Amino acid sequence: MILELADIRIHPGQQAAFEKAIELGLNTVACQAKGFQGGKVNRGIESPERYVLQIFWDTLEDHTVGFRQSPLFTQWRAIVGPFFAAPPHVEHFELTVKSQ
Repeated sequence: MILELADIRIHPGQQAAFEKAIELGLNTVACQAKGFQGGKVNRGIESPERYVLQIFWDTLEDHTVGFRQSPLFTQWRAIVGPFFAAPPHVEHFELTVKSQ
């Protein structure tokens, strides 16, 4: 399993609308992608315009090729992209240690 971690900054004062939009995007668009296992979104406390999006994928290619190079990505960005103050910083991670 691969973890996609996206550090997102949105325009000030748009938190409620962004949270609705990203929930819609995850539940109607991203969830259709091959290898999508689910996602989480966390809002910053000290920086309320900062969000951390975590999406779990079967493989790296499910995200970087299957999703990013498909019409689903265009649909996703149409929903969440208008809120971005800057392009998200995205990295991928592999699980090395798990604790209960």
